Amino acid sequence: MSAPLRRNAAAGAVSAPGTSPSARTLAPLYAAGFTTAFGAHSIAAGLGAESGGIGLGLLTFGVLLALYDVAEVVLKPLFGSLSDRIGAKPVIVAGLVGFALASLLGTTSATPLMLGLARLGQGAAASAFSPASSAAVARLAGPAAAGRYFGRYGSWKGMGYVLGPLIGAGLIWAGGFPALFWSMAVISAVAAVWVWIAMPWLPVLPRPRYTVAELLRQSTRRSFLVPTLALAGATGALGAAVGFLPLLGSGLHLNLFASMAVVALLALSSTLTQPLAGRMRDRGRLSAPRGMGLGLAMIAAGLGLLAVLPLPATLYVSAVVVGFGIGITTPLGFAHLASTTPAERMGRTMGAAEIGREVGDAGGPLIVGAVATAASLAAGLGTLALLIAVAAVLSGFLLRRRPAEPPAPGQPAR
Repeated sequence: MSAPLRRNAAAGAVSAPGTSPSARTLAPLYAAGFTTAFGAHSIAAGLGAESGGIGLGLLTFGVLLALYDVAEVVLKPLFGSLSDRIGAKPVIVAGLVGFALASLLGTTSATPLMLGLARLGQGAAASAFSPASSAAVARLAGPAAAGRYFGRYGSWKGMGYVLGPLIGAGLIWAGGFPALFWSMAVISAVAAVWVWIAMPWLPVLPRPRYTVAELLRQSTRRSFLVPTLALAGATGALGAAVGFLPLLGSGLHLNLFASMAVVALLALSSTLTQPLAGRMRDRGRLSAPRGMGLGLAMIAAGLGLLAVLPLPATLYVSAVVVGFGIGITTPLGFAHLASTTPAERMGRTMGAAEIGREVGDAGGPLIVGAVATAASLAAGLGTLALLIAVAAVLSGFLLRRRPAEPPAPGQPAR
């Protein structure tokens, strides 16, 4: 670790005295966030567009889509804990290298078997570098600047969500799935080298031995459960919106481009909002309870508007409002987790919180789809809006009422 950098033993952050971490230090972590978002969404969009051409039935298509998320749900807590034990940097680099190798599998053949193996391998690799990257951002930024840097990190992931389907479609058109997988192999390999060169080594901190009862208490504290609930709600809304807003647009007789533009507009509004929300949090202008409650309320309002008044104009308005809500909720949720978690178990906490996001990512579309099948799409969106509204009330009330966990030693009380 370079001489100007020192470790604050109390907070576990690594920074120069009186300064913020440099862009050179954090940029490779932003690239890692972009890689996982780009990889997940570009392949998902490509499978949907090319399913008929490569002989995918609906069941096989669903399995291929689910493999990435299944791997993440199972492995993220394990790799998050591993990053606490051996350091975030080796876990991030190994995960990115694994992502590149898994992507190379997809260049060999476009059969369902090879695509499934590639997607499963990518999900396992992303399970390593995603929570470790979040933990590294938290430690490098420190509690006082966590909002700003998680906002930027989330913004780069949002760019992956926006550009993944667009660039993926162009690559598949130009060279089929091999071209798409080659691009992901190159992107992740470059990110791995960048992290290895530019990211400082974060010292492994001593970890006390926890009993099962202590682990259970840590996992059920409000300071963990409430932001994880908020992140799950935001991610669930994003997952549902990506699938069902274009479907609603088609039902409103919009052409394909106009329907897909709704998703791009939502992701763009989220991408632009996240850094602003993070900076407001760090400056004391937006608290975590109020911000997460506001963000979830905006998501609920946007979905509720479509449920009550499904029109082309309200479709675009809803996309912008939901995007703003996601952009407010996400960095504040991660920043609150970072500021209330001792640095020695930051990776484990981030990995566990990512499970909540993955559950939301799967649960949001399932809720909307199940209710829509039994009643209507408007009813499905309205049900999800109601559930997110309840989460908004809980986020604002439970954290404001009484902090669930004291701050880590040396951190100011919140």
